Amino acid sequence: MGVEVSGLTKRFGSVQAVTDLGFTVEPGAVTGFLGPNGAGKTTTLRMVLGLITPDAGTATFDGVPYAALPDPVRTVGAVLETAFHPARSGRDHLRVYCRAAGLPTARADEVLTAVGLATAGRRRAGGYSLGMRQRLALATALLGDPPVLVLDEPANGLDPEGILWLRGFLRHLAHEEGRTVLVSSHLLAEMEQTADRVVIVGAGRLVRQGSIAELRSGSQGAGTVLVRSPEADRLAAVLVSAGLSAQRGDDGTVTVTGTTPAGVGARAFAEGIELHELRAEASGLEDLYFRLTAGQEQFAAGSPAPTTGVAAR
Repeated sequence: MGVEVSGLTKRFGSVQAVTDLGFTVEPGAVTGFLGPNGAGKTTTLRMVLGLITPDAGTATFDGVPYAALPDPVRTVGAVLETAFHPARSGRDHLRVYCRAAGLPTARADEVLTAVGLATAGRRRAGGYSLGMRQRLALATALLGDPPVLVLDEPANGLDPEGILWLRGFLRHLAHEEGRTVLVSSHLLAEMEQTADRVVIVGAGRLVRQGSIAELRSGSQGAGTVLVRSPEADRLAAVLVSAGLSAQRGDDGTVTVTGTTPAGVGARAFAEGIELHELRAEASGLEDLYFRLTAGQEQFAAGSPAPTTGVAAR
């Protein structure tokens, strides 16, 4: 079951939160939902889940909006926030949800085991760490065994071991079980290792969507070429004379921007320059993200103000 967002638009008073936003989330893949603070990510997820009514546009699950799903608990599992009664155990919290949704209460123990809380299930949830609360929220989303998961910052509060577990868990749900997984996150390095596709938004609009490889190939100026030659100085001079940026390294390398490996190879061949290595350096997700969202931050900080002579308060 896929998710399709088309033309979503929402304004809150004078604030245009989301504008004509459209993207798709495919089954069998983890899709990262990325963007600066204030980009409209949470507002979009709430519209997808029917919690906010859009001014225009639609969000559907195989063509059906959330409000019209005949059995939403068994169709979509969501984590937008961690809410629970602090005096109730994690197990009892889940059993309450089971009864409300008409699910067998035995399902509570199954999902506790799935998220690694089996031994903590009978403890009061008020004593859980933030990471444990995130796992409990994920367990709640899994109660109905839904084919679609919509998760807002599920890694918040997880330690490195927990983040590694979450990565493998989400990829298992998508790749092995064929579920549709949409995850918003600010952990770009982790998303690079977790997500199959990404949807990047800025100022409430779609910036780019696709696989990381597709984003690399479509990002203007994203290409950097690394070339190694015993004639590195001469090669750098040739490239600079051609109007390219060429930075000489200490080990016979030259880093070139503004061209392709084929372009560098052609110029070296024309000048009879011997090459020992020639390759494109792939940009990581973090580099691509900051390039694509430049200028769209809600809060752009300047350089830190000098503190010399300023009394501490």
